[in-house]
Amino acid sequence: MEQWLNVVSEVGFPIVVTLYLLNRIESKLDALNQSIQMLPSQLGK
Repeated sequence: MEQWLNVVSEVGFPIVVTLYLLNRIESKLDALNQSIQMLPSQLGK
C-alpha cells in the first residue's frame, strides 16, 4: 500500500500539470483549426 502512495505522490503532480496544459492547448488548437479551415474562402476573394 505504501508503494502505491509513493507512486501516486510522485506521478500525481506531473499528471495534473500535463492535463492542465493539454486543456489550455486544446482551445488554441481549435482556434487554429478553424482559421485553417477558413483560409481557402479568404484566399478566394
